[in-house]
Amino acid sequence: MPNTIFRLIFIFFSAFIISSCITTHQTNYLQPAKNFIPAYKDTVSYEDYKLKTGDRLFVQVYSMDEKTNTLFNGTNNVNSQNLSNSGDNSDLYSYIIQQDGTIHFPIVGDIKVAGKTLRQTKFAIEDAIRPILKINSVDVRMEGRSFSIIGAGKSGKFSFPNEKLNIFQALAMAGDLGLYADRSKIKILRETANGTEIKIFDLRSVDIINSEYYYLQPNDVIFIQPMNQQFFGVTTLWSAISAIITSVSFGVGVYYLFFPKPTVK
Repeated sequence: MPNTIFRLIFIFFSAFIISSCITTHQTNYLQPAKNFIPAYKDTVSYEDYKLKTGDRLFVQVYSMDEKTNTLFNGTNNVNSQNLSNSGDNSDLYSYIIQQDGTIHFPIVGDIKVAGKTLRQTKFAIEDAIRPILKINSVDVRMEGRSFSIIGAGKSGKFSFPNEKLNIFQALAMAGDLGLYADRSKIKILRETANGTEIKIFDLRSVDIINSEYYYLQPNDVIFIQPMNQQFFGVTTLWSAISAIITSVSFGVGVYYLFFPKPTVK
C-alpha cells in the first residue's frame, strides 16, 4: 500500500511539474503558423495615421521671404530649422486640433485637418497659405506621439522615435518581454474612428508582420499578462527534475509525519 501511494505521488508531481515547463515554442518570435500558433490570413497593409481631435501638430513654414518666416516661425529661415529641437519654441508654434477638426492658423484662419494624414495636412496648409503669401513648403509633424505598456513588469509610457513603429521595436524599447510573459495573448487598446477597440493577437506568429497588429498607432496601450507557469519557475529539464525530487521528498516526509512506520517490538 505505501509503495502504491509513493508511486501515485511521484506520477502526480512529475506530470504537474513537467506541464509547467516553459519551452522555446512559448517564447520564440516569428514562428510558422502551426501547432496552436494562429495564421493571420486577412492581412492588412500599413496605413498612415489619420489625425484626430486633440492631436498636437508642429507646423514650420519655409519661405525665401524673411518677414514670412518671422511671421510663422518667429525667426529667420536659417534658425527656423532648429525650432523643432527647442521645446519652448515648438510649443509656441504648435496647434491642437479642435473639436470641429480644425487648427487655427495665423492669417489663414481655420484649416480642416482631422481625418487627414500628416502628408495630406501638409498639402492642405500649403494650399491655404499660398494664395496669401509666398512660401516654399511646409513641414508638419505630430507632437506627443506615444504608446504605453502595462503588465509583466514592463509598465511605462514611451515616445515614438520615428513616424512608423512596429510591435517588436516598441517592446525592445521597453527591454523586451520577460521569460514568463504570455506572448500568445498580447492585447492592444486602440482608439479608432469607431471608438475604443481591444485587439488580441499571438506575438509568436510570423504572420503578424502583414497584419493590422504589426504597426502601433499613437496612444496605443499594450497589455501583457503572465503565463500560468510563472508560479513554478520551471524553465529547463534539470530544473523540472530538481522540482520533482524536491516535491516527492516533501510528499514522503508529509506521509511519514501522518502515517509513521509501526515500531517493531
